[in-house]
Amino acid sequence: WQPALGLLAVMREAVFVPNVITYSAAISACEKGGQWRKAFGILAVMREAGLVPNVIAYNAAVSACEKGEQWQQALGLLAVMREAELVPNVISYGVAISACEKGHQWQQALGFLGVMQQTDSMPDVITYNAAISACEKGEQWQQALGLLEVMQQTAALPDLFSFAAVISACEKGQQWKQALGLLAVIQQF
Repeated sequence: WQPALGLLAVMREAVFVPNVITYSAAISACEKGGQWRKAFGILAVMREAGLVPNVIAYNAAVSACEKGEQWQQALGLLAVMREAELVPNVISYGVAISACEKGHQWQQALGFLGVMQQTDSMPDVITYNAAISACEKGEQWQQALGLLEVMQQTAALPDLFSFAAVISACEKGQQWKQALGLLAVIQQF
């Protein structure tokens, strides 16, 4: 991320004028380095330069917050996206759900999953797995099991990670019979 920010600074001082794509790439580099504060700073610089961040820039910044375990900041950026009349996509919601999972905010994760199900952003396996993990961390085995059942009825078929997270949730909820039943299902894979 440091060379990307250096290049961006050089571009701003030279004849080259950074555009939305350039700034988005720099935010993405910060995201990969877990530098959520730097990502925020670049969003601010973009606005100061008269550029409007796009969904890609916001997704990278939300992901930087998720990697930095800053779930509140991630959700704040998602709200800013909506205020800017940008439509969050599967990636936006998936990263927000993952941030909620890391912050042990299972209710928020399920809320975003519900919003996705009501829009054109249909959840995928990764998104469901993040929500199941949030339920597992929140010791909500019934919710995790319910999500697994929903997945089995959609195009987002569960994978081994889905089952493992639900089994872990059942273990935390002292539901060993449920866990053994799921283990039998896994053996059929």
